Amino acid sequence: MNEVVEKVLVSQEEIINRCVELGAQITEDYKKAGEVPYVVGLLKGSVPFLAEIIKHIDLDIQIDFMDVSSYEGTKSVGDIRIDKDLDCSVQGMSILLVEDIVDTGRTLKEVERTLLNKGAKDVKVVSLLDKPDRRVVDIEAEYVGFKIPNEFVIGYGLDYNQKYRNLPYIGVLKREIYE
Repeated sequence: MNEVVEKVLVSQEEIINRCVELGAQITEDYKKAGEVPYVVGLLKGSVPFLAEIIKHIDLDIQIDFMDVSSYEGTKSVGDIRIDKDLDCSVQGMSILLVEDIVDTGRTLKEVERTLLNKGAKDVKVVSLLDKPDRRVVDIEAEYVGFKIPNEFVIGYGLDYNQKYRNLPYIGVLKREIYE
C-alpha cells in the first residue's frame, strides 16, 4: 500500500469482479433495447475503469473521449468547458458515459445535457464510484460500481494533484496530505 493511503476502500480484485457484473448487465440491457452504445470516457479519471469495463461488454462498441472542465467565478456553477470534444457526431446515438466518480453531479449533469443537445438519442452513465452524500444536483448513474462514504479517494484513475491515478485500488488519502 502506498504511504499516502490511510486505508484501501475497494481492492483491485473487487473492482475487476464488479466490472464483470456491470459489463454483463450493460450487455444484457443494450441487447434487449436493440442498441449498441457509443462509449464515452471522461478524461482523465475514467481511463483505468473504462479499460477494464469494456473487456466485459459483449457488444461491438466504439469508444471516444471527452475532456471537460467545470469552472466557477463569473459563470454559473456547473458550467463546463470542453477541452476535447468527441471525434464524431452523436446524432441519434445511445451514449454510455463512463465516469470515475459521481460526486456533486454538476459536471456530469452538464455533459449529459450537452450530449442530448447535440442530438444523442439517450445518455446513460456507468460510474466506478458514487458518493451520494456530496450530490448537489439531481443525477444518478444507471450503473454503479460502488457507493462510498464522503472520503477523499485516490487510485484507479482518481487523483490528488494529478498523482496516484495509477494505484490499482481505491484508497482513502491521508488527511495530512491534503490539509
